[in-house]
Amino acid sequence: MSSAADAPTDSIAMPRTRDWRTGTELVALGAIWGGSFLFMRVAAKDFGPFPMVATRLLFGSVILLPLLWRARASLRLAHLWKMLALGALSAAIPFSLFAWGAERAPAGIGAIANSMTVLFSALVAFVGFGEKIGTRKAIALVAGFVGVVILASGRTAGDNVAPAALAGAAASFCYGLAGNLIKKHLADLAPTAVAAGCLLGAALLTTPLAVATWPSAPIPVTSWAAVITLGVLCTGLAYAFYFRLIQRIGAPRAATSTYLVPLFGVAWAWMFLGEALTPSMAVAGAIILGSVIFSQKSKG
Repeated sequence: MSSAADAPTDSIAMPRTRDWRTGTELVALGAIWGGSFLFMRVAAKDFGPFPMVATRLLFGSVILLPLLWRARASLRLAHLWKMLALGALSAAIPFSLFAWGAERAPAGIGAIANSMTVLFSALVAFVGFGEKIGTRKAIALVAGFVGVVILASGRTAGDNVAPAALAGAAASFCYGLAGNLIKKHLADLAPTAVAAGCLLGAALLTTPLAVATWPSAPIPVTSWAAVITLGVLCTGLAYAFYFRLIQRIGAPRAATSTYLVPLFGVAWAWMFLGEALTPSMAVAGAIILGSVIFSQKSKG
């Protein structure tokens, strides 16, 4: 997702006959990514963070490997090292943080915190790369951080969710940082190749940690199914689907699918795990999602 900034903008209006299909695909993508927090919640307690993340990345990498192979003629050694480093920031670290949080708090906590990615991207671009942030985005950033504080202050079933909320916010910061670095250092490659290379690099980095911390108890079939679905559907196929959307409708419109992630994340957790939406989650989600949408509106 973070390499979407390198894709062409949506400068050509799509025919009306395709509007229904585009909307359906955007909702489907938001539903799939929202489901990733459900699957992490199911598998986290049996796998542990690193084994779950490495398995997810391995399955996702296999799906996307043909895209990297297709771009092999344009790859240089410097690209491979950059993909390895940025794979840590764009996948290995944030996936591990979300997995760690999934052991400790409801799936909706991570899904809501994930919404901060857009705002962190703007903050990193402003602080690290001198891009103008504007009054609208500055207000959105402050509101978004207020939302995170509210989210971290909540409790579910008497348990403090602050560690999981802060882990989710840190993961979103990694996404925002990685997106800006990918735009700066890997802009000469196709976005699909960048996504495939970064996921493969992340898989290589997390595999030794997974081997060292692999659980001694047998892992239930349900958790295996959750992690395989997480890797194949929510990572590999979803990324390929996302970049196909970018090529057809442009990055700005494709990115709107991320606004639906917290809504679906909370809904799936309620439907399949019985996890309630607490008042603090509802307020925080509304503030964070509202700030993201507000930051993306064009002026005047």
